[in-house]
Amino acid sequence: MSTLKFKTNLKCAGCMYAIKPFMEELKGVEKWDVDLNDSDKTVNVKTSSTSAEEIIEAIQRAGYKAKLK
Repeated sequence: MSTLKFKTNLKCAGCMYAIKPFMEELKGVEKWDVDLNDSDKTVNVKTSSTSAEEIIEAIQRAGYKAKLK
């Protein structure tokens, strides 16, 4: 299992809930969270098989930007 970190443009808890259904549909994601106190609004993802590209695409489908840190 690996932990991937993504810099995003999420701003608040509402943004976090907006990406929730997209993150939960990803196979292989064991756990994810958002650090809204971090200036990069980091999304941390523990995954056994989901690629960084798949996670970025899920966040983008929710209407936000993300890039691997």
